[in-house]
Amino acid sequence: MTEEQILMPKEQMLDLRKSNTQWTLRTKLTRGLWNLCRLLLFRPTPKRLGNPWRLWLLRRFGATIHGDALILPTCHILIPANFEIYDGSAVGDDVEIYNYGKVTIGSMTVISQGTYLCTGTHDYTRTDMELIWAPITIGDNAWVAAGAFVAPGVTIGSGAVIGARSVVTKDMPPWMVCAGNPCRPLKPRVLGGAE
Repeated sequence: MTEEQILMPKEQMLDLRKSNTQWTLRTKLTRGLWNLCRLLLFRPTPKRLGNPWRLWLLRRFGATIHGDALILPTCHILIPANFEIYDGSAVGDDVEIYNYGKVTIGSMTVISQGTYLCTGTHDYTRTDMELIWAPITIGDNAWVAAGAFVAPGVTIGSGAVIGARSVVTKDMPPWMVCAGNPCRPLKPRVLGGAE
């Protein structure tokens, strides 16, 4: 035993065997069926040509998709029923949407490859480290660049840009370029004309 374990009262030590899932049998079965469909029917589809099929599958599992979005086949959405996306948005390759809580992505927004949207965490103050979650909301016209991590409960404002590999643990304001670990606003985002 370590010195910390000796000093800590036994009733305050972790006992992960006491962790208990909050999911009903129906939820567990739905998640299992979704994982099977994702592996066999979602992931092997062509990038562009398979998009209507992927959107159809997500809708069957409860996702709310407004208009036409692009969701690439290597994206992993944990619970489609907790996912909402608006018209013209795109979710890139290898994006992990760990959505025990709801994830909402506004219109004309890009979530680049390798991004991790994480609504779940553990209450480290409890001996059973209970799973807890909070929603993530990303506004219209935003861009979350490659490999960013967005923590539970975060809202990214409309028009915001989140730099590659940023760690976003707090809300980011609209129409700002933000980056870093921890992520922070750096400068206003100013749009020019298209060429």
